[in-house]
Amino acid sequence: MENITVYSHNDCLIKDNGENHPERKERLESILNSIKDINSPSISLKEAPLADFESINLVHPQSYLDELFSMIPSHGLVGVEKEPYADTLLCSNSKEAILRACGAGIGAVNEMMKGNSKRLFCAVRPPGHHAETIRANGFCFINNVAVAARYLQSRYDVGRIAIIDFDVHHGNGTQEIFYNDESVLYASIHQHPLFPGTGLESETGVGNIFNAPIESGTSSSDFLKIFKERILKNVSQFQPEVILISAGFDAHKRDPLATVNLDSNDFYTLTKEIVDIANHYSNGRIISFLEGGYDLLALSECIKFHLKGLSE
Repeated sequence: MENITVYSHNDCLIKDNGENHPERKERLESILNSIKDINSPSISLKEAPLADFESINLVHPQSYLDELFSMIPSHGLVGVEKEPYADTLLCSNSKEAILRACGAGIGAVNEMMKGNSKRLFCAVRPPGHHAETIRANGFCFINNVAVAARYLQSRYDVGRIAIIDFDVHHGNGTQEIFYNDESVLYASIHQHPLFPGTGLESETGVGNIFNAPIESGTSSSDFLKIFKERILKNVSQFQPEVILISAGFDAHKRDPLATVNLDSNDFYTLTKEIVDIANHYSNGRIISFLEGGYDLLALSECIKFHLKGLSE
């Protein structure tokens, strides 16, 4: 059984999106409470550092960051998108949360590459996989998993990196960032049609992008079969040196923002299958990042199964 290091920070809890917004602090609270309930000596908690601009600039130009942070209000909320889609919101505490969420991945990379832990989970918000090079959207501002991938390559000279995205929404940001980069494989299974509307099978990059759009109402058995045949098979052929996961739990049948029918224990199955590939090709090295998942009970259950899978 592998030890798991969890990176998080209280700054991620103070990001406010207003009343009735699905991306709320209670999401992270439910996950952290579940980790405490597990009460395992094999799980250690560490504080996420603040991401430095030099590392973020590996993905996002400083001009984008300057404009983004200049929009942060002294009070109230400001939407970064045009109406009526202004649901990616900034509050007075946003900068700290954004930099901690990204910094968790940087801290996890350093921890992993120093040989201290092979399995790491970044329990953070705001999420990241919708953030494009110069565009915030879908509750996301900085693409946490993309920064971690670029940091791995620049700081530790890691070559092939696979990013597996099982959030129910397609990670348009991650795809856009790596679309022409054959050193990074991006593979996503997601409901379609659904926000953000990208992720067709025809979107293949330079042969490094693998999308598996699934229909509303997809069952557990069909989801797991498609995941194995159209996602994991391509990841195995790529033989990554490190695997990163965009771990959204909104394909759960109770999630209010989608209509896929996974059960909580299905997240153990799909995580364990990723672990098997990592053990074979990647020296067991996996960093997982919290993305979506908006039903609190589902989140509290799914994270236990996800961490169980990561530990094997």
